[in-house]
Amino acid sequence: MSATQAALTQLLPLAGDTFDKNKVTPGILGFLVFAALAVGVWALMKSMNRHMGRVDFEETPPPTTSPTPEPTRAP
Repeated sequence: MSATQAALTQLLPLAGDTFDKNKVTPGILGFLVFAALAVGVWALMKSMNRHMGRVDFEETPPPTTSPTPEPTRAP
């Protein structure tokens, strides 16, 4: 039996009627994981915006239509 299982076995009877076995909540650990993911996404978006701002490129000009000589017919 692991330490976690032993602690739960000892603490669950103390919860008595206040512990609802049919209700499961993420608790503080779920909130911390969600907050860490949110901070990570925010940092990645900020970094992406910074890197995209540094990109410098010149667009190729649209091809100009040069006057093409009309073909001459041979007599």
